[in-house]
Amino acid sequence: MTLHPSTDDWNKLQQHYEAIKNVHMRQEFAQDPKRFERFSIRFNDILFDYSKNRINQETIDLLIELAKSCELPEMIEKMFSGEKINQTENRAVLHTALRSRSRKPVYVDGVNIIPDIEFELSRVKRLAKMVRSREWLGATGQPITDVVNIGIGGSHLGPLMVTEALRPYGLHDLNVHFVANIDENHIIDTLENLKPETTLFIISSKSFTTQDTMVNAESARQWFLGRQPDERHLARHFVAVTSNAEAAQEFGIERQNIFKMWDWVGGRYSLWSAIGLSIVISIGPENFDQLLAGANEVDQHFKEAPFEHNIPVIMALIGIWYNNFFGAQTTAVLPYAQHMHRFPAYLQQADMESNGKFVDNQGKQIHYSTGPILFGEIGIPSQHAFYQLLHQGTKMVPVDILAPIFNFNGVSKHHNALMANVFAQTEALMKGRTEQEVSEEMAGQNYSESEVENIRPHKVFPGNRPSNTFLFETLDPKTLGALIALYEHKIFVQGVIWNINSFDQWGVELGKHLAATILNEINSAKVILGHDSSTDGLINYYKSRKG
Repeated sequence: MTLHPSTDDWNKLQQHYEAIKNVHMRQEFAQDPKRFERFSIRFNDILFDYSKNRINQETIDLLIELAKSCELPEMIEKMFSGEKINQTENRAVLHTALRSRSRKPVYVDGVNIIPDIEFELSRVKRLAKMVRSREWLGATGQPITDVVNIGIGGSHLGPLMVTEALRPYGLHDLNVHFVANIDENHIIDTLENLKPETTLFIISSKSFTTQDTMVNAESARQWFLGRQPDERHLARHFVAVTSNAEAAQEFGIERQNIFKMWDWVGGRYSLWSAIGLSIVISIGPENFDQLLAGANEVDQHFKEAPFEHNIPVIMALIGIWYNNFFGAQTTAVLPYAQHMHRFPAYLQQADMESNGKFVDNQGKQIHYSTGPILFGEIGIPSQHAFYQLLHQGTKMVPVDILAPIFNFNGVSKHHNALMANVFAQTEALMKGRTEQEVSEEMAGQNYSESEVENIRPHKVFPGNRPSNTFLFETLDPKTLGALIALYEHKIFVQGVIWNINSFDQWGVELGKHLAATILNEINSAKVILGHDSSTDGLINYYKSRKG
């Protein structure tokens, strides 16, 4: 499959785009009183409203035909059945198996992986229960009060996002911390108020060689041994999640405290695995099961729902529409839920590491736009930051807005004011405000004619700015699992249509490789001359200033 303007489906969409590109959504809503019902999908307690998009029924029909011609149904089946669709690494893609609720076998290289998943999850739950119940005691006989997860990328962003999102479900006298940045201030600031005798470290690294993670892990080990010098005590204070058990044991972690990772789970899809140990400790095994259940229900929806009623497919196709036809380069994710403040950062990795590719599955350079730049922040603060550009800027930025109908604490005065902003923003993005509306508004505010003439252009809002809205009952573990899975599958669908591999990340490797070489050069006494003049100059200036 090659996605190219010469294909029939692409050409039909291009012609359709030319026909409707200047149509305003105001007109669409005026002509179709049932537009909301037509372009919204309900799934469990989630309402997905995509009616405020620059689309009509023909748009959706043509996009679905594109998806089918790109063999999306076949690719969905291949992913769930364990075919090695990550062809550059010769790996299956089976994060969905981690949250399977049935015991139906899933095979990788002829081996049913379900029993192994269940066994590892039982080990994770056992440790979490011991820490939460205070049965797990440190070397001096005291219970654990602080857990520090040391990881990077998917071993950090997923667990951090989920534990923050589900904070109300955590034990408030058991603190979970996350360290990812190799800047020493991150680990120093984290450890400064902790006690080694009541701290448990989770070292999360598939290879157990990643420089960022291992530098922080060594610092944690030195911090601990500087206060508890007996290395035998490491067994009560360090556990690991890795596929390299031997390296973890050499570090000083006992074999029974090492949890398995598999190569068929990518880092950014790994929070459902033992990488989620910090999540399970934070919210408990029962709530983690609900997180898995929510994701699994979306998996079934994605596999079984017709494309026109399939939320991840519609999300993906609308993204294709803006990215490849309107030329939109960015997407904003805007949660109106304080505890989801790390959700946009999590999706940045999930989306941009997956679909930030410039060669197709055949290794050929492509000449169409692939993954968008994703950014976002909590709704209300961002209204006073970058919404100005969303409403009146020269760039079209499609947005996703997510909001709970009920908040955990149920303070209606706060929540009603919050939700008023949700509905107001989506309406303002869609409708905008015309010159006539500005003039009528200003006429009632005692402005002079000259003031109206001068100020009016600045108060006009073009509108016609697209948005999707997700409303859900409350941000509980099951709903969060569902939301994450919706975006995972959306990313996969877009990768299929762009004919790229969404599951490798070779773009991460070059910088890591160069950093290892440069670190040796920094530690040497020599003047560095092996790079371009800028890089040589920067390294040598740094070395001269450090002394």
